[in-house]
Amino acid sequence: MAADEPRGSATTLGEIIRQQRELAELSMRQFAELAGISNPYLSQIERGLRAPSEQVLEAIARTLKVSADTLYAQAGVKSPSADAEDSVMLDAIAEDPRLTARQRTALREVYEAFVSTSPRASATNRGAKNRSRAK
Repeated sequence: MAADEPRGSATTLGEIIRQQRELAELSMRQFAELAGISNPYLSQIERGLRAPSEQVLEAIARTLKVSADTLYAQAGVKSPSADAEDSVMLDAIAEDPRLTARQRTALREVYEAFVSTSPRASATNRGAKNRSRAK
């Protein structure tokens, strides 16, 4: 983050993690030790060079005393658990024998409309929409 940028302007997951770490007044080395990850790995995450695994993000979130979903939401990124929830819902709609093709399409469209307008929505929501159309 450039020195002249406002503190609240973090937009990527790594920038948000860095901002939260700095607010907690922890050095990168201290934070990495508390989270149980290597200092170089944390540096790569904060600079956006690597995406943390779900397990690592959970450790980072615990260290920051927030949920991983909160970090994802602040970064405008849909969490992997939300992707799994979408997949389960879309699969249930697609496989329900009681629904006609027209009903399936309508349900998918309504579901995707609600999900895309939720506060946690992001560009990755479009992936669920593309998956559902392939069925």
